[in-house]
Amino acid sequence: MRIGLYPGTFDPITLGHTDIIHRAATLVDRLVIGVAINRDKGPMFSLEERLAMVEAECAGLAELTGTEIVAHPFENLLIDCARDVGAQVIVRGLRAVADFEYEFQMVGMNRRLDSSVETVFLMADAQHQAIASKLVKEIARLGGDISHFVPPAVKDALLAKLAS
Repeated sequence: MRIGLYPGTFDPITLGHTDIIHRAATLVDRLVIGVAINRDKGPMFSLEERLAMVEAECAGLAELTGTEIVAHPFENLLIDCARDVGAQVIVRGLRAVADFEYEFQMVGMNRRLDSSVETVFLMADAQHQAIASKLVKEIARLGGDISHFVPPAVKDALLAKLAS
């Protein structure tokens, strides 16, 4: 069974994320969405909220692709998470050249830690290349329309979080 791991903070999950998840699900038999706890980033949404959003958005994609898609929280090294879930492949999404430099360094480090785990890069679809969770939160905070960047349920959750 080919198992892939797509890690991220998903604070919140965006249409860019779901695009990568949909395409990654066609490449593996089981796709694990690694939801990073990452306290250093100070996420807006709790781990439980992010897991719930990821699970809700991935349910339809799993049905559509026929691939098992599961959310899995992690706080350890990415390569250790890959081992924990039995992943042979780490899936990373690229939006722009700026992403590549950081990802290139990560691949080198991960290969030194465990050369049996391969990293695969998927380019974000052109219509999603500018989407970043950080920018989505800022647009929402300033009253802008985020409906082009996140699924409807995520938009509602984000607006509710800002209103509280």
